[in-house]
Amino acid sequence: MPMEMITGRIATNLEGLKQFTATPGEGCTRLPFTKEARGAVDYLKGIMADAGLEVWEDAAGNVFGLMKGEDPDAPCVMMGSHYDSVIKGGDFDGIAGVVCAIEAARQLKERGVVPKRNFVAVGFCDEEGMRFGTGYFGSGAMLGNRDVEYCKKFKDTDGISIYDAMKGYGLDPERIGEAKWKEGSIGSFLELHIEQGPVLDAEHVELGLVNCIVGIQRYMVTVHGRSDHAGTTPMDMRLDAVDAATKVISKIADWAREKADGTVATVGYIHTVPGGMNIVAEQVEFTVDIRSSNNDNINDITKRIRAALDYETKQMGGSYEMENKLTITPVMLSEEMLDIMEEDCKAKGYSCKRLASGAGHDSLEIGQVLPTVMLFVPSKDGRSHCQVEFTKYSDFAKASVIMTDLAEKLLTR
Repeated sequence: MPMEMITGRIATNLEGLKQFTATPGEGCTRLPFTKEARGAVDYLKGIMADAGLEVWEDAAGNVFGLMKGEDPDAPCVMMGSHYDSVIKGGDFDGIAGVVCAIEAARQLKERGVVPKRNFVAVGFCDEEGMRFGTGYFGSGAMLGNRDVEYCKKFKDTDGISIYDAMKGYGLDPERIGEAKWKEGSIGSFLELHIEQGPVLDAEHVELGLVNCIVGIQRYMVTVHGRSDHAGTTPMDMRLDAVDAATKVISKIADWAREKADGTVATVGYIHTVPGGMNIVAEQVEFTVDIRSSNNDNINDITKRIRAALDYETKQMGGSYEMENKLTITPVMLSEEMLDIMEEDCKAKGYSCKRLASGAGHDSLEIGQVLPTVMLFVPSKDGRSHCQVEFTKYSDFAKASVIMTDLAEKLLTR
């Protein structure tokens, strides 16, 4: 199949999906269980059907396309990524991996491959966790790690729970357990994704073979003090939630730097109540996102944050809560599948290198329990989670061929 045709099909699909955003002209905003998500899912269903796949949507909002194998009961080969986005994000993060999974199905059919097992293309719901502060909802549900209690627990900034959002979207959250796949039904998972970092682009490497995905812990911290007049309340008589919270926040990045091994920690959201310029804040909410390939590092920073919060709130005379939003351990990806792709890259003359992913992906959740591999394509200037995110369609085409070759080997053995 000519590369120009593959590139053209991928470009057409990704251009078509750009319309499903809540912020036209300001990047892609496609949050879970919204009309934009529904539009994207319906579009994906259409191109899956056009590719000759059997299509369905599950109880978690995931969308699947099936190419049947000779033995449909054998563990399948699954390939895909997520269709949701961050707020004002890019047009390729996640969704390109879904499009390229569908493209792999097209190429398998065009090659005349007779699979011995099923091939499944998937678009997962809510990998980003942007709306509810969690993450990997669809892939977690597929693995049986999401339940009704989970759906009721987590809410967006408008107070809408996952449970209620699902109902508004047309799903029945009481049936979330039906999204779980039977143990042993998935043999391997393949994910193509933009790098979202600068390494491949800076080093002019065409493809990245991902050998590790960092672990992540996310928290919502709430510090409680007391609101008072900013001018008449002496400094030694205040219960200033901002004062206590920022003393902790200011240390978090340095604790990550101390590790000196790629560990990162981010406070990405801060909200004060009441939020007036002339009012001592009675409450501060802030998020913490900690990532590392060494889980001990994550746990150590979490421990330090708790200790610092204990000390500062005690000094101030207030209190705090630290709610865990996500805990997922680092995962090493399949050496066997990495070796197959590396040999294929060399045979085709594509430059490649092995690297770790500092971003979490559906592969992080799935790789905890199933043989999993990821393939990265370069992100221009390393930019992602913003509207200038860019990857050449021809790079996606190269990656799709490598992934299709891998899928063919797995499907026919």
